[in-house]
Amino acid sequence: MKQYDYIFTGSGLSALMTVYKMILSQKFQTKSILLLDENAKQTNDRTWCFWEQKETLWENSISKKWNSVLFANADFKRNLELHPYQYNKIQGLDFYNQLLELIVNQKNIDFVQEKVLAIEESESIVLVKTESQSYSCSQVFNSIYNPSLVTNQSKYPLLQQHFVGWFIKTEKPIFNPEQATFMDFSVAQKGNTRFMYVLPTSETEALLEYTLFSKDLLSKEEYETKIENYIQKLGIQNYKIVEKEFGNIPMTCYPFWKHNTQNVINIGTAGGWTKASTGFTFKNSDQKSTELVSFLETQTDFRKFHKKTKFWWYDLLLLDILDQKNETGAAIFSALFQKGNAALILKFLDEKTSFWEDLQVIWKCPKGLFINALLKRLFRF
Repeated sequence: MKQYDYIFTGSGLSALMTVYKMILSQKFQTKSILLLDENAKQTNDRTWCFWEQKETLWENSISKKWNSVLFANADFKRNLELHPYQYNKIQGLDFYNQLLELIVNQKNIDFVQEKVLAIEESESIVLVKTESQSYSCSQVFNSIYNPSLVTNQSKYPLLQQHFVGWFIKTEKPIFNPEQATFMDFSVAQKGNTRFMYVLPTSETEALLEYTLFSKDLLSKEEYETKIENYIQKLGIQNYKIVEKEFGNIPMTCYPFWKHNTQNVINIGTAGGWTKASTGFTFKNSDQKSTELVSFLETQTDFRKFHKKTKFWWYDLLLLDILDQKNETGAAIFSALFQKGNAALILKFLDEKTSFWEDLQVIWKCPKGLFINALLKRLFRF
């Protein structure tokens, strides 16, 4: 049985980011590291977007940037200038290629394509079992999401950000490649929070996603029918579908960090690294992975890593509202974006605002809904 210092169970976004930054820090060259995943990361399996003011580590993976986005509902449209931010798009395969090009050339790192079955911890070692063998290590970074942790409790609501996306190519110019559609709530809500999300890369090419924040998934046919209807609404007659994607991201404030032990930490979706109120994953994972690498340089007890902030409470209140009144999502986001400062909202979602700036954003939202949610939440605690 081969012994490692660190084992990463799962090699998705959070694991690859963390290992990549460990390499760049040059402070873990003497540590043996194993990445375990049944997926070889050789397909374009997802699209990530995030906003940023300056160039990042991921610049080589970014395929498109927008300085402006559109927000719309049934009653109004608003063009949002994002300065000093830009909205960035990364395709999964580009990201994997950038990071794995560096990772696979490290003598102290192994990448093994096997499915993880179990993690067993004792006082002296942590054992990771796969379908074919077992590996031992000092510490484990687990990014394999366990949904039963959330579904078997009722204190913290669980919603899903679920969507189907079509990459299409039209026969005639139709899109504005300089502006993405951030949220278009003009689609029928049907008692949920539903919107279209459009990322144009040229006048004839775009990714269109039909997205929901709700408890239950739809049939595949319903997602695709809604995309077809939206394409017709845009006046597109002739097009071809180049690629399709499906995503389902848990939105919850469940305290995953409470399951961390001294030598096993949950990261990524499994660790609550997804932004609970929006489902945005890339930027949150970028921030958390940086914090984790810095933590590893001086500390070893993973139980000390997490810190709860005021933004956790803000996210929880929104999820409480959407859990009980899912149809109010369009009104909440519309109130926020109709007159709010776009750059300040993005800063707020990045969890970088002061309390005074928080109030400027929160005050735009329907106050009655949030006051009621706060009172109910205080009673539950």
